[in-house]
Amino acid sequence: MNIPAKPHILVIDDDISVCDLVAEYLSRNDMRVTAGASGREMFEVLEREAIDLVLLDLKLPGEDGMQLARVLRERANVPIVLLTGRDEEADRVMGLELGADDYVTKPFSPRELLARVRAVLRRYQVQATLPERDSARRAFRFSGWELNLRTRRLLSPEGKPVELSNGEFSLLSAFCRAPERVLTREQLLSMSRLHEAEVYDRTVDSQVRRLRTRIEPDPAHPVLIVTERGAGYRFASKVESLF
Repeated sequence: MNIPAKPHILVIDDDISVCDLVAEYLSRNDMRVTAGASGREMFEVLEREAIDLVLLDLKLPGEDGMQLARVLRERANVPIVLLTGRDEEADRVMGLELGADDYVTKPFSPRELLARVRAVLRRYQVQATLPERDSARRAFRFSGWELNLRTRRLLSPEGKPVELSNGEFSLLSAFCRAPERVLTREQLLSMSRLHEAEVYDRTVDSQVRRLRTRIEPDPAHPVLIVTERGAGYRFASKVESLF
């Protein structure tokens, strides 16, 4: 059940041919791609999606690419790879000083772009294993699913939104914070704050049954939320945190 989640790449470039090239090549290499043509579109996507990496063109019409990179770094701990011209060494240096993780010069080889994107993603995956404030998390991914903590939206492995009640969202968040651990009902109540989130007389067991109908292929034979008899429940999936 541990289906690897596809990294979600956001490409910001006003050149449609560049966006199409990047989307086609990265999609063939197991990545999701969303494209935009302005800083406004970039920040709109970041508000609603859990993005793994931003490819940002520094020469957007009528916009200061350096300022966009600066604001992006201040707002989010998301990897940034700059798209620059060959003769823009000063821009590349300044971009790296502002906190960008790498750059690719135009025209670029799709293979080189893919290699650089993968290298930056690997570095961030290592950093994500270090202790972080829980409030810094943007999303959880597990078995192909994605739970966005900011928008409170759950996406299925097919990319379809799945509606969750407040209690179901709180419970799933609690499970994602403690994968592969046996959690008692009392621990789940405390971690998910179910009594604060929904109706007081709902038990953990009833919430678990409801949640299973949302995420289990066969709720009658659960493989994600496993019952540990006499102890509680265990979330039997690897979980990736996005910061």
